[in-house]
Amino acid sequence: MNRMIQLAGAGAFALALTLGAALAQAAAINGEVKKIDEGAGKITLKHGPAKSLGMDEPMTMVYRVKDPALLKQVKVGDKVQFEAQEGDGGYTVTAIQKAK
Repeated sequence: MNRMIQLAGAGAFALALTLGAALAQAAAINGEVKKIDEGAGKITLKHGPAKSLGMDEPMTMVYRVKDPALLKQVKVGDKVQFEAQEGDGGYTVTAIQKAK
């Protein structure tokens, strides 16, 4: 009986990891860096639909960045994947990386 509980727990844990990875991937938005303004802590991104932000159409937008160090990871013209969230002051990029 104890072994069955351990197996069930392991299976539930594996499922949770798989679902978590799928949700994290779904939140990633594909885009291209159009402009970087390090002084203002902003980045302009041309991107496809951003379902996680309620945007169904591709567009180009200026985003704030959560951490100014994120701007040093990319340059204009880079294809990127990023995550953003909506807040009181607009949209903020919380993570960004060059697309693979």
